Amino acid sequence: MARRRVSPRLTLEDAIEIWRRSWLGEFQHDIAAAFRVNQGRVSEILTGKRFPEARKLAQGGPVDLD
Repeated sequence: MARRRVSPRLTLEDAIEIWRRSWLGEFQHDIAAAFRVNQGRVSEILTGKRFPEARKLAQGGPVDLD
């Protein structure tokens, strides 16, 4: 049986960089390829399902983590 390929886990720092790349006009599939993850993981970040605080951090604003 073939082994399942595991994607690297994305960190908060990765999520911040994903937001920045998105604002610069980079396509989600290209961002995903750069991080070696599925495009769905990038979409989860950009819709706020994962790392919802990343957008504000990428903008340079304070974040309330409570």
